[in-house]
Amino acid sequence: MASAKKILLVASGDLRQSANETCWPAQQAMEKALTAAVARLGYTLVRAHPYKPAVKHGFIASQKEGMEVFAQLDPRTPLIVAESVWQYSHHVLAGLISHQAPILTVANWSGMWPGLVGMLNLNGSLTKAGVKYSTLWSEDFTDDAFVDGLSTWLKTGVVKHRTAHVKPLARATVPAKAKAAAKRIATELRTRKSIMGVFDEGCMGMFNAIIPDDLLFPTGVYKERLSQSALYYATTQVPDAEARAVYDWLVQKGLTFHFGQNEETELTEAQVLAQCKMYVAALRIADEFGCEAIGIQYQQGMKDLLPASDLVEGLLNNSERPPVKNAAGKVIRAGQPLTHFNEVDECAGLDGILTNRVHTALGQPVENTLHDLRWGDWDKSGSTDEYVWVFLISGATPPAHHVGGFKGSDSMRQSPMYFRLGGGTLRGVAKPGEIVWSRVFVEGGKLKMDLGRAKAISLPEAETQRRWKETTEVWPIMHAVTYGVSRDQMMARHKANHIQVAYANSAKEADLALYAKAALAAELGLEVNLCGTKADGSAF
Repeated sequence: MASAKKILLVASGDLRQSANETCWPAQQAMEKALTAAVARLGYTLVRAHPYKPAVKHGFIASQKEGMEVFAQLDPRTPLIVAESVWQYSHHVLAGLISHQAPILTVANWSGMWPGLVGMLNLNGSLTKAGVKYSTLWSEDFTDDAFVDGLSTWLKTGVVKHRTAHVKPLARATVPAKAKAAAKRIATELRTRKSIMGVFDEGCMGMFNAIIPDDLLFPTGVYKERLSQSALYYATTQVPDAEARAVYDWLVQKGLTFHFGQNEETELTEAQVLAQCKMYVAALRIADEFGCEAIGIQYQQGMKDLLPASDLVEGLLNNSERPPVKNAAGKVIRAGQPLTHFNEVDECAGLDGILTNRVHTALGQPVENTLHDLRWGDWDKSGSTDEYVWVFLISGATPPAHHVGGFKGSDSMRQSPMYFRLGGGTLRGVAKPGEIVWSRVFVEGGKLKMDLGRAKAISLPEAETQRRWKETTEVWPIMHAVTYGVSRDQMMARHKANHIQVAYANSAKEADLALYAKAALAAELGLEVNLCGTKADGSAF
């Protein structure tokens, strides 16, 4: 470390002014606590960029601003990136890539102010970019684990976490049935390749969510680069009658829409009908280009043209969904999902394609989705003594994942702070069951995959509501318990804000699905690790 006791602080923020202004007080409080923690250890934390009165916040709010900030900094001074909100990683990535001194990413532990989500994205982006960094998180920045880690980093420039829960696939015994399924699917992908439709890359600065083409090609998956402007135009061309037919289908299935009158703050039928048109348009474009999966960025551009894409995304990921015919009069992917990867997270897209194929081959539920690794807490109701994660996607999950299916699902207006034109979510509480979780990421110029096992559990209604109120009430929620992976182990290892989940019909079948997907990924050239244990606590 440098001999001086000075440590720089930067804070990456959102691109949206409304979000930065609203979230600034939480960031300010977090920085105050962090500054005090650094001071108690004999160092001085100095903000590297000022509060901006004109916009009422002190975040770095664009890549341009980030470059200007870092151009004025001494690259040899240790630096902390402090996050208590969602942030756009590309705002600071350029500066962090060229920074020469130790870097520490720090996040709060809060569901309402999701710094831990933003930090995980930044960590994944730094990992992909080959930047060395350390990372810490805390509820109040006074706990022993945080203070000890901070002290170590201040003295040495490095803090490491134990990740003994991670095991290379090569050291595990993969069942013959899983190996055979993996080989068949790998051969299919190499022979009849897959197309991943990408409606504009790089959503919200998520550098870690972009797979370089040359790393993707060996998997048999290729990108079709599609434009959101084409999706917008196609949406405007869908007849009103077709949108009404989709809407009527959803109502008949029992989906509840929470309508109001005020377009600016409430969900309206007009917003939902526009979403129904986008659903039709997305399916037809995917069919035209032969896409097995698609990702819609939605942010930056589309948010100013159409209601949110969330209802569309949740429906696409469900096997049972409103039928849409192509130009030849044939129903598109009848009885099957069109896998959608939220926020154009291509790592989730590849994972979704592999999951769909593996679960189809094994006769397991094919619906899969990503969630934000949003937050976690102990159950305040006392119904379980296990640590329960809040997996929470920003808008929609397939109704097949919800208690009660469509009848147990509802649609609420997205927040005006982020979604000016509204649009409905596809919300529900994830049903109890055995799940496989996974994440594809890029490190050292290689595609990698981590997989683990978990269960979705039921919590009392009051506890579910508490967790929703601590996070985002209008989004779907999963109460998840990871097998053999603690909170801090997950945070130390996970290279993304997103986590992929899929159900299986039993614990035994979930284990087989995990092995088969892991073996398939390895067959396709990914470096694969298994995390944690099976449901019974035994090793993989």
